[in-house]
Amino acid sequence: MKKIMYAALLATVSVAAADLKVGSPFGDNMVLQRNTEVLVWGSAGKGDTIHVKTSWNGLTYTTASAKDGSWCVKVSTGEAGLPYEMDITSPDSIVRFRNIALGEVWIAGGQSNMSMPLKGYEHQPVEGSTEAVLGSKGKTIRFANVKPLAAYKPLKYVDGVEWKEASPATVADCSAVAWFFADRLHEILDVPVGIINASFSGSNLEAWITPETCARFPNLDVPPLSDATSPWIGNVATLLYNGMFKPVEGYGIRGMIFYQGESNIFDVKAYAPLFEATVADWRNRWGGYEWPFYFVQITPYDYKEWNFFKPEWPEISAYLREAQLKSSYTIPNSAMVVTMDLGADYIIHPPKKKPIGDRLALLALSKTYGIGGFECESPRYSHMEILDGKAILHFDHMFNGITSYGKPLKSFEICGDNGVFVPAEAYIDQGGGTVVVWSRLVSEPKAVRYAFRDFAEAELFGTGGLPVSSFRTDNFE
Repeated sequence: MKKIMYAALLATVSVAAADLKVGSPFGDNMVLQRNTEVLVWGSAGKGDTIHVKTSWNGLTYTTASAKDGSWCVKVSTGEAGLPYEMDITSPDSIVRFRNIALGEVWIAGGQSNMSMPLKGYEHQPVEGSTEAVLGSKGKTIRFANVKPLAAYKPLKYVDGVEWKEASPATVADCSAVAWFFADRLHEILDVPVGIINASFSGSNLEAWITPETCARFPNLDVPPLSDATSPWIGNVATLLYNGMFKPVEGYGIRGMIFYQGESNIFDVKAYAPLFEATVADWRNRWGGYEWPFYFVQITPYDYKEWNFFKPEWPEISAYLREAQLKSSYTIPNSAMVVTMDLGADYIIHPPKKKPIGDRLALLALSKTYGIGGFECESPRYSHMEILDGKAILHFDHMFNGITSYGKPLKSFEICGDNGVFVPAEAYIDQGGGTVVVWSRLVSEPKAVRYAFRDFAEAELFGTGGLPVSSFRTDNFE
């Protein structure tokens, strides 16, 4: 990694109280995506000439602000390194950013399990947090948290998006999942890593969707435009997009990691098509290409206290996990982290965040950065055949086969024509890499389910340790 000596004070300098303003995600200590062209934007006086000078290549980029004062330039970056500077000038102002790093930039989105900081929530821990905080010293990882804000119209600017350098004094406030993800990338790639965290506790997917995408779904009610904002609203269509994504939209990123879904368990059928449309729209607005999108399947949890809207679906979150699994097939350049071994039956914020961050990093290291030789994603159910009264389950996405680590398989169920599922016997056929399932109560199997409950503990894994998702072979309601 290229390093150069500090040439100036590490402080943003703004001269003159004129109209020059720079976009919310830009600041001291920021990480810019390496080896590409990134957008830098802001506002100034009408028709002002804007110069953006970058120290890593010694170039100056020039543009003029539009009639409404907005301006935007495309800046070339280079190989990973730090510290660098950027000077932005108008006829009567200068904004200077210091201690810039060029590296890998990812945005982290979702609800409370993504926003959960490394220090945990009150009375809710993150395993390994103290070791992670102490181990952050000297690492070139930076993060910026977008403050929770619901807005009734898309906002161009918000306050408080401040880039922090990793240190024991700062990282306790970084998203735990995002920190462990960034830490593993930093370790393997040996380049600076930047995280922009735009997540909101309790938020449903609808809140992160653009007004234009919402218009494609007649059941979504978009509130009227106004200047109103709130730091407390997380479940009204478009409001979090307006207040948290829009102000940082277009910042140069490698891709996105996303962890959300618990707040959508009451409308499972709508989730997969909504998710697919949402990611496509984000990509279109955020660079216009299919950047990597890696997301986390919600962890097993006993939702019975929540499940008062859908009594006909007693294992409601299993259907949501299924919708997420299907989304991983339909969203291009995406992949899903399976968390069947990380849940806690009565803890909605499970403390095992490091395995989730690590698994997201495995996906990125393999699929985005082209590093091979390891299991990066879970084996996946493929199809079923019936042979001599037994169901034979086939799997794909296997790196080196499947295993139960020698433990019995107890989470399989099977049914016949009556659609009534009963506990099944099951074993792994090592020769064929299949799972054989049967019951003496079902002579002619029609369908099989694995761990298809709100809370279940993983029994089936890839040999690299990644669990198989809960699944079903039927399409019964």
